[in-house]
Amino acid sequence: MNNITGKKLYIGSIKLEMPVLMAPLSGYTDSATRSILRNFGAPLTFPGVMLSKSAANPKILRKPEYQPQPCEKPVGAQILGAEPKIMAEAAAGLEKSGFDLIDINFACPAPKVLRRGRGGYMLRDPQSVREVFLAVRNAIKVPLTVKLRIGYGEGEESRRAFWEIMDFFAQNPPELTVIHGRTTLQKYGGKADWHLIAEAKKRYPHLKIAGSGDIFSVEDIISRLEQTGIDGILVARGAIGNPWIFRDAAAVFRGEAKPQPPSVQEQGRVMIEHVSLLRKVFDPCKSVRYFRKFSARYCKLHPHRKRPQTALMAAKNMDDFLSAIKTHYGVEPNTDSDL
Repeated sequence: MNNITGKKLYIGSIKLEMPVLMAPLSGYTDSATRSILRNFGAPLTFPGVMLSKSAANPKILRKPEYQPQPCEKPVGAQILGAEPKIMAEAAAGLEKSGFDLIDINFACPAPKVLRRGRGGYMLRDPQSVREVFLAVRNAIKVPLTVKLRIGYGEGEESRRAFWEIMDFFAQNPPELTVIHGRTTLQKYGGKADWHLIAEAKKRYPHLKIAGSGDIFSVEDIISRLEQTGIDGILVARGAIGNPWIFRDAAAVFRGEAKPQPPSVQEQGRVMIEHVSLLRKVFDPCKSVRYFRKFSARYCKLHPHRKRPQTALMAAKNMDDFLSAIKTHYGVEPNTDSDL
């Protein structure tokens, strides 16, 4: 692991103290989650992906979810759309709102996105990728990054289109090119193909490339960096319910030993903090219900996962939630201000 000690990542004018950043995840990377991740060392986070038509609308852009929090710097905004003019307007609006970089999503595999010709569908048409990228590039001054997959499908035509798009980015470099190691049609099934990500870095050594897919531990981060020679790693599902992945990574990049896994009590305290932050956005009962999808992830670290997961998934209000945490994690709020 000594090969990566002190490694940093520069995204245009943005300096990250380690080459590991948090992916935008719709329904997960809300302001509460971003706060937790930053506290554990994530050097860059994003809200969930934003539809360009929404972000280009000044009224919608004033909503809290489209505004970065004063305490979160740097923070990026990822936009999704297929119309160059609207994508450019969205990017410019988000830059004006205070986001530090703009990321274009050419990777989303959701069926409703594909039906509208957006996200990962655009990998079928290199020309549309070029037009959107250049329109956004000309509309903003902050760093511009892109996220794509290794093709729309597995066939030769998809692979040829992928390399055509990469040739374009090599000639018109984004500040960071993030490649997810699955095709659009794979969605999140199977294993990510990191060999192709490594091949991309070998073909375009001057292009700043980060990889994504199946990153669930600091060991995954280090091995992928060393095996591929890429510049950075994007963590996605592996950080939901496991913010400690950023703490571990930060320690290793400082040249320190990987910290011990969090105790059950620490896990409980972080879950209380997470719900406390959610209460700034939702009412208490909705906060508990909304947290269920996170609790399923947090509980994977518990030695008796099913018991706390069952209790937390059944929680309907704050009393139920705190009772489950006290029973299965042995902790409760230190003061009323914790909630």
